[in-house]
Amino acid sequence: MDLNTSSSSSSSSSSSLSSSDDDEHIFEIVVNLPRPRTFRNRFNPLENYDDLDFKTRFRLTKNTFMVLLNAVGNDLKHCTSRNYAIIPEIQLLIALRYYATGAFQVVLGDHIQVHKSTVCRIVKRVSKRLACLRPLFISMPKNQNEKQEVQIGFYQMHNFPRVIGAIDCTHIRIQSPNSDIGEQFRNRKGYFSFNVQAVCNSKMEIMNIVARWPGSVHDSTVFDNSLLRAQFENNEFEGCFLLGDGGYPCRSYLMTPLLNPTTNSEKNYQKAQIGTRNVIERVFGVLKRRFPVLSVGIRTQPRTALTTIVATAVLYNILLKQNDEMPLNEQQLDNNLLEELPALPVRQIGNVVRNNVIETYFS
Repeated sequence: MDLNTSSSSSSSSSSSLSSSDDDEHIFEIVVNLPRPRTFRNRFNPLENYDDLDFKTRFRLTKNTFMVLLNAVGNDLKHCTSRNYAIIPEIQLLIALRYYATGAFQVVLGDHIQVHKSTVCRIVKRVSKRLACLRPLFISMPKNQNEKQEVQIGFYQMHNFPRVIGAIDCTHIRIQSPNSDIGEQFRNRKGYFSFNVQAVCNSKMEIMNIVARWPGSVHDSTVFDNSLLRAQFENNEFEGCFLLGDGGYPCRSYLMTPLLNPTTNSEKNYQKAQIGTRNVIERVFGVLKRRFPVLSVGIRTQPRTALTTIVATAVLYNILLKQNDEMPLNEQQLDNNLLEELPALPVRQIGNVVRNNVIETYFS
């Protein structure tokens, strides 16, 4: 009896162990199963917000939004309606909300009721499409009439003649790329960024933008390696001036401020140069306030971040053409952006041309 009892107990214990193992195995399988895919009712800001709330949240009016949708909507359409494909209107709104806040993608997804991975793909897709509009909305003057119009606009500001553009660079904050190349993007202020160069006219329209250099690169290096410099060197803008700050070398086509103006003509030149060039500082201030993602930081891969920068510049010019102003409580200029860079050694030929301008127009 004892042997039988022990054998039966051992068999029962072994069976219980095997059953417990099976249960654990089944439990592991259940845990490792992927989450079921769900489709939520998406929030449509076009229908749920009035004009004021819409503009506050997306930085443009509904009328301007429809103009923008007509420009890029066809390229955002999905070729299928399976799996509740997101319509172009919602895609564009998601990207605009990202530009207007710089928030985490999971937060944006909760607002529109889509997954954060969907937000990531949409932001990248819409930014690429907007950046493709760059030749239509960002360009230097192409003919003599356009050049004269720009020069007249600058001259009416502070009587500085023959100016075709104000040039400067600004740092766009990003997250650290990785440990291998991250330090290339650390700028002189200690954070990671892209050093973005832009040229504007007197109407604060962006006419040229260079967005590809890490934050450690100096402004003059960005300009020296740009197509714009080659165009000026090849006399495509003969007789015209760019106005830059002390971070650029003085050249025959690039007028920079004096270190120590003494005569009345030099002081008049200095006042006109600084006052006229200041428009590019205001452009950067308005651009970053209109699209806070450029100031709070872009949390995407570097290539996508560059596309986002160009896309927001295109949007900025479109909004100017549509006379779509910012909300009144956000039109203040960030004084931290009005910062001079240390002066660099100047070239002799630039000094000669600058002295000639001083004696001819400001004496």
